[in-house]
Formats: sequence, C-alpha cells, structure tokens
Amino acid sequence: MNTNIAYKIKTTKTEEFINITHLVKKTVQESGIKNGMAIVFCPHTTAGITINENADPDVVRDIIVTLDGLIPPKGNYKHFEGNSHAHLKASYMGSSATIIIEKGTLLTGTWQGIYFCEFDGPRNRNVYIKIIEG
Repeated sequence: MNTNIAYKIKTTKTEEFINITHLVKKTVQESGIKNGMAIVFCPHTTAGITINENADPDVVRDIIVTLDGLIPPKGNYKHFEGNSHAHLKASYMGSSATIIIEKGTLLTGTWQGIYFCEFDGPRNRNVYIKIIEG
C-alpha cells in the first residue's frame, strides 16, 4: 500500500526554510503504514528539501547566510531571469529526502526537522509526500 499527498506551501520571504516535519508525520499517521519510507519531494528548480536541526533557529539562519556567501545573489551568472543563485542553492540542497518509518514513527534524530527551502520567494509552492510500505 502506498499513499501520495500534495501540500501547498506559501513562502513569505526571498529565502527561508519552513519546517514541514508536522506534514510528513501527519501523512505517515493518516496512511496507516507502520513500516516503510516517507519520500518528500519538491517539484521546483529554485527550492529544495533538507533535514537539519530544528531546535535552534540560528542553525537555519546560519545555513542561509553561509549559502549566500558561497552562492551570492549577484554573481557572474548568465541566466536571463536573474535567479541563478536560487537554482544553484536548490541543486546544492537537493529536491528530496527519504526517511525510514518504523512502528509508525519517522526515524529522525532527536534534533532533526524536515525543511522546505525557499530560495526565490515569496511564492506559492508544492511539496509531495509519498509513503511506501515495506
């Protein structure tokens, strides 16, 4: 048995990380699947998915600031839309994450959260969550 759910996410800043752990947990619970995998996928080229600390908001801030240092908004980019930095950051973070489900629970670490990463906002976005039994 598999479950697919699409969620709408409204971002409010040019760059931000939105904790979506609660959406993944909700999808797992509603699926009724006790053992398997949760796949979280972002279908956008200027946004991504990552797993990182959710206890201290300074960690998210530090990631965004560091990415801006590594991949600045203004650079020697040729992409005509002017958002090459967002495409590069999205590729750097990746478009998906897979989390093991055991006994109906996500096997994340104590401090881990699942984040939707916006790099070209604000926008209306989608995130897809697929729960696979196994």
